Amino acid sequence: MLCLVYYSYLHYLVSFMSEQHKSDPIYKQISEVETAVAQVLEKAKKLGATSAEAAMSSTSGLSVTTRLGEVETIEFNQDGALGISVYVGNKKGSASTADLSSKALDLVVSKAIEIAKYTSEDPYNGLADRNLLEFSPRDLDLFHPWQVTPEEGIDFCKQAEDAALNADERIVNSDGASFSSHQGLRVYGNSHGFMGGFPRTRHSLSCMVIGQEAEQMERDSAYTTSRIGNQLKIASEVGLEAAKETLAKLNSRKLKTGKMPVVFRADIASSLFGHLVSAIGGGALYRKSSFLLDSLGKPIFSELVNVEEKPHILQGMASSPFDSEGVKTQDRIILNNGELQTYLLASYAARKLDMTPTGHAGGIHNWLVQSTDGDLAKLLKTMGTGLFVTELMGQGVNVLTGDYSRGAAGFWVENGKIAYPVAEITISGTLQNIFKGLVAVGNDIDMRGSIRTGSLIIEEMQVAGN
Repeated sequence: MLCLVYYSYLHYLVSFMSEQHKSDPIYKQISEVETAVAQVLEKAKKLGATSAEAAMSSTSGLSVTTRLGEVETIEFNQDGALGISVYVGNKKGSASTADLSSKALDLVVSKAIEIAKYTSEDPYNGLADRNLLEFSPRDLDLFHPWQVTPEEGIDFCKQAEDAALNADERIVNSDGASFSSHQGLRVYGNSHGFMGGFPRTRHSLSCMVIGQEAEQMERDSAYTTSRIGNQLKIASEVGLEAAKETLAKLNSRKLKTGKMPVVFRADIASSLFGHLVSAIGGGALYRKSSFLLDSLGKPIFSELVNVEEKPHILQGMASSPFDSEGVKTQDRIILNNGELQTYLLASYAARKLDMTPTGHAGGIHNWLVQSTDGDLAKLLKTMGTGLFVTELMGQGVNVLTGDYSRGAAGFWVENGKIAYPVAEITISGTLQNIFKGLVAVGNDIDMRGSIRTGSLIIEEMQVAGN
């Protein structure tokens, strides 16, 4: 009963806040953009397009950077563009414009039609099927505008830097602090009669500092991000976290080359699932450039790994009622006991693979990796002795073969306790073995991105050092 009361209240609160924001000028802007999108779709029809789709994204906001208390940049930006794709039979033409005047819109449609005449026939071209579109999108409470002045942004940055620089005498310099507050919108429409758009906000604060002990210097950073301004971490906390991360890396050593268990800290653990996203994306699959071809329904991770997608989390950083083709998003099981349950398909790739679109045109929507163990301290204790990775460098990942090799830094762990920092090492293996060797997921979940996961234990990886 208490649960029902809580969710009823939450629904009421979201509805109330949404109504408050409806007076914001951005909703008038959305209406104007919808009019422009409707105009280009109608123009395309008159010029002979079999079907057409158009979208416009717009972003505006404030960005501030400081270094050592001095303002380096203050930027106000407002940009956006409208793009249209027209289909003349199976031929496709695309064009875009940042000018929304009637004359400019007529011109961009004409150019798209002209381009289509010169393209090759492709039977897989076309809009998403009408019955897959989301004609009744829900409000996911993604829009929380924050009227921040440049002076306030500068003050946030200075607070973060000051806290970091005063944390310890070994913090000797700063690479700066950055604050941003942006709001944006995206409207998409097509000749199936679909027209949808919604606004969203994103606010963030980061700080990076440099530490020195004896002859060794290290740098590290911290950041916070949210849809809602007052849910950011306090600026001084961000600075103190940056200082703590930097100080922990001082007096680092190399490791002896060998095979050992590895813990990926939560904030970088998401990168492993990011490689999964690339490997099961429709483009990689129909081009046969993925190591996970023909893997649907097969075990690709250890059986303890479960991942679900929840696109409709209120205020979620990757929440969306529909994808960039208007296809409705829905809860999905990605991995069930290690078995792959779905590919990630936009309409074109789905037709190439003779499958159904999954609502992933434009990306994924809030992946939740199920925890299997306790906090980070518990994971390190479970690992016992091995490498704890807190930073990855380089791009040595091949999604075609699964080969994995990246520079890394972190800590050597003995008997479940951090012994000393390590640097200038390389970790390597194959994604096939890394996925199968994932033996624990912590509950220290990083909520700041599209993939929510805790720290991970990989049973064994090759580590190259001395």
